[in-house]
Amino acid sequence: MDTASHQTSLSGKRVFRLAHRLSDAVNTARLKLARRWKFEPKTIAYQGYGSTEWVRVLGRVVLASKPVPGSRAEHAAKNGNENVRGWRAFTSVPIPRSEVEIEIGGTVTKVTADRGGLIDIDVRVTLEPGWHTAVLRSVGTEPAEARIFVIGPETNFGIVSDIDDTVMVTALPRPFLALWNTFVLSERARMATPGMAVLLDRLTVEHPDAPVIYLSTGPWNAAPTLGRFLSRNMYPSGALLLTDWGLTQDRWFRSGQDHKLGNLQRLAAEFPHMRWLLVGDNGQHDEEIYSEFAREHADKVAAIAIRQLSVSESVLAGGHSEDGDHSASSVPWIYSPDGAGIARQLKELQLI
Repeated sequence: MDTASHQTSLSGKRVFRLAHRLSDAVNTARLKLARRWKFEPKTIAYQGYGSTEWVRVLGRVVLASKPVPGSRAEHAAKNGNENVRGWRAFTSVPIPRSEVEIEIGGTVTKVTADRGGLIDIDVRVTLEPGWHTAVLRSVGTEPAEARIFVIGPETNFGIVSDIDDTVMVTALPRPFLALWNTFVLSERARMATPGMAVLLDRLTVEHPDAPVIYLSTGPWNAAPTLGRFLSRNMYPSGALLLTDWGLTQDRWFRSGQDHKLGNLQRLAAEFPHMRWLLVGDNGQHDEEIYSEFAREHADKVAAIAIRQLSVSESVLAGGHSEDGDHSASSVPWIYSPDGAGIARQLKELQLI
């Protein structure tokens, strides 16, 4: 490396470190403001998954506003009837480096959340296949319970589904509409994609031991809202694998494609005998991501199902990817504008 390039590299690193310090300073200021507004510490537990020997536990520790006692908002929260506008999901402030105790199956594990307040850890524990509960505790917060789906060693089929424009119509990635859908639109105004809930439900009926993983580039702040959307629209229960926006330890911006591909590769390593049905849409990069994964792990992919955006959805989303030529692929590819069409083709493949 010549002197000029070396100096440029050092300058870039200094700017990056400065950006991290600025980000931390902004979060510290938000924490002070949130405490002044009487926000309270809260542990949020997300649904996880695992094997009979380990489980992946996900959660977050934040400062969040609490509904006024006796208010309509408190009543709605207790009954799961919230109708929250998107921006309210981003008012909570992550508490970095929080100490969290995780208890599951008689095993207690102590972990430290990352700088974004997030917990994502594998816990070694022996459990029977099926549903279990992990309890997350952090100082000053009420315990939070996370449902954990333990996958049996004989299970050889699972489902990975995108969310945006696959199970929920969002008109992403056009920036203005993305901001509108994320921050302004009330959660009950979000529309389910036609036929997709029925499709995923049929798959879980046909394969009752199959895990369902919802893999999205959406932020963790939106997890509670997305969870309620999936439940309200009768989608099968499954783990949400989301991400955070902004700086990482080594990048200015988080890569949504890397996030998706990395989690797919992780699933392939965690469950080497599983074959996955990968469900996505042709409005973002799902085809490209799934195609790359299938090239590397063809034996771990049962089929790839792509929901085709309508003309109007394509316009709103800023276009769509072209249906590729997959004739040379050993993995079946399915294209249809709705869940019913995908179901018919999955039936031909004897997956339903």
